[in-house]
Amino acid sequence: MNEAREALDRAFYALVPDKILDAVEEATGRRATGYALSLHSYENRVYEVELEESDRVVAKFYRPGRWSEAAIREEHAFLRELVENEIPAVAPLALGGETLRRVEVDGAPIYCALFAKVRGRPTEEPDDEKLAILGRLLARLHGVGRTHAALHRGRLDVMSYGRDSLRRLVTGGHLPQASARRYEDAVTRLLDRIEPMFDELAPASSQQRIHADCHHGNLLWDANGPFFLDFDDFTIGPAVQDLWLIVPGRDEEARARRSVLIEAYEEMADFDRRTLALIEPLRALRIVRYAGWIAARYDDPAFQRAFPDFRDEAFWQRELGTVLELDEIIATASSAM
Repeated sequence: MNEAREALDRAFYALVPDKILDAVEEATGRRATGYALSLHSYENRVYEVELEESDRVVAKFYRPGRWSEAAIREEHAFLRELVENEIPAVAPLALGGETLRRVEVDGAPIYCALFAKVRGRPTEEPDDEKLAILGRLLARLHGVGRTHAALHRGRLDVMSYGRDSLRRLVTGGHLPQASARRYEDAVTRLLDRIEPMFDELAPASSQQRIHADCHHGNLLWDANGPFFLDFDDFTIGPAVQDLWLIVPGRDEEARARRSVLIEAYEEMADFDRRTLALIEPLRALRIVRYAGWIAARYDDPAFQRAFPDFRDEAFWQRELGTVLELDEIIATASSAM
């Protein structure tokens, strides 16, 4: 790691409330009351800050090296497009005509954006009525996503989510010696199995801008309905990614609930039901990527506190068991097709 990157990481870890408040006051031109509540986010530093006259904003400080400036601006542009099309999302505030700012922390630049504070509650098990609402909204969101590409965000595919994550785990020395070879072989076999499925069902030409992390923690409900949060992972990928995360189960009840979601989606847009065969492969990629993501961030003290067993044998035995189970499920489903 070069000196410039080390300086950026030190500045990011040094984002304490006083520096957060200073940055928000500079961006808004208003005084903060001193209230700064850290919101749950492993990837970035996110704080709810109260300004004088009782207004509150959410300040998001982007982790250095996570996204380029161009990629962050694509996130902001996508959010603006959604809001302009009356799709419930939270776009960054344009202060002085600018949504993205650079703040100096200990002499190093950190990108920052401010968002209006919104209130709502998650619904872990939405009923059929709410699933129908979500299906129609997702169809509209994806309609906006298809209008043009994001050139700086990457893709949700076997290479970026799977093989790159595995390479990070292996070359970074994160796997315990006792299980390293078995885990590497199992993941490689799994990725080899699902890659032809992606080539057939989700070729690059059919992919589009999607939320990509559309689980219920990133969906809040208020009196007017749901709204989408946290587009930090938005990327180019298959539309089915956003649908299966809303109904992630694989039992009969989950399939019935997913049908409600898809039927409502199809009221607004076409949906290729063949891509439902990608749900288990997408689940597998998410699990491998999650492990690779922890590995990429493990120098961050916050990650070491959050995942203290990450380098333990027991952790990787559980991961290996999950990979083997998914490989069997996907192999069985493929042979039945």
